[in-house]
This record gives sequence, C-alpha cells and structure tokens, in this order.
Amino acid sequence: MSSSIWINAEAEKVWQAMTEGPSLSQWYAPGSTWDIPKLAAGEKMTFTLMPNVHNQLSEPLPMQLTIQQVKKHEIFSFYLEVPETVIAMTLAEQHNGTTVSFNMQGYDASLANLKALLEDKDIPYPS
Repeated sequence: MSSSIWINAEAEKVWQAMTEGPSLSQWYAPGSTWDIPKLAAGEKMTFTLMPNVHNQLSEPLPMQLTIQQVKKHEIFSFYLEVPETVIAMTLAEQHNGTTVSFNMQGYDASLANLKALLEDKDIPYPS
C-alpha cells in the first residue's frame, strides 16, 4: 500500500524538494516547518506541524524525527520516535521524469503539491 505520482522533473530537482527544509515546507503540510541540520542517517530533524484546515491543532506541534536512510536520488526515510513507523519517500527516474512514492497511503495531497511545485503550477492543497 503506497501513494505515488509521476512528476515532469529531473531526479536532482525532485531530490532537493524532498530533502531541503524550505522546499518541504511548501508541499508537505504547507506552512509547517522543517529543520534538517544534517542530511544523514541517524541525525535528528524537527518537523513543526502548524494549525490548518486539515487538522484540529490550536497551536504548533513540533515533532522530533530521526533520519533512517539517505541515498541520493533514491530514498529518504525517517521515523517519529518509534522506529517501526518509518515514512519512506523513494524516487525512480522513468518516462523522462521522476516517480515519487511514499511507503504508505494518505499522501496524495502532499504528492499533488510536490508535482505542482516542481512543474511550476499553483499548489492544489495549501494550508
């Protein structure tokens, strides 16, 4: 069970959007922030989910994440406290573009946002 989308963009551009805080903040829960001090396995990063129309938060919710795997242009995965709950984003170059997949369902809106961002279109699911 996964969510995936094909994007008309080179793997390098997609990789940057998936692994750099300012870019992640534009498509993954737009308006929420990412602090990734070092992109390497075992390193900590902070994702702060901001209140928006898609959640019931009344104040920002910071989460400590641990990077599990980083393979440039292939996979970026991390977990929140419990190593068994791993969120993995994978890339595959195909059809003159890049397919991005999450290892679980529920990321269709985020993937649509990523596609729009990289194809210079309006974000369909803003915060």
